Amino acid sequence: MNSKEGLIIKNKIREGLIPTVLGTVVTTLGINLRSKSSSLGWGIAGFGLAHLLLGAIDLTQHKAPQDELFKMSERQERRERQPQQ
Repeated sequence: MNSKEGLIIKNKIREGLIPTVLGTVVTTLGINLRSKSSSLGWGIAGFGLAHLLLGAIDLTQHKAPQDELFKMSERQERRERQPQQ
């Protein structure tokens, strides 16, 4: 895997990780606010759960399959074995 392919995979994983973490924080905040205002707390918790779900979907969609990573590493090895011209 060259550095460009690795960077693309890391950026795509980060795209799903940020909403997942944000959703976790907002859900926790909403659950803690239920004692002060029930409807507001549930609304914020629902908003956080939506972010959590969308982030998890992004993580699963953008995760590169293992066989694709294997193919990328094979290509890199072949390039390294070729004699320099």
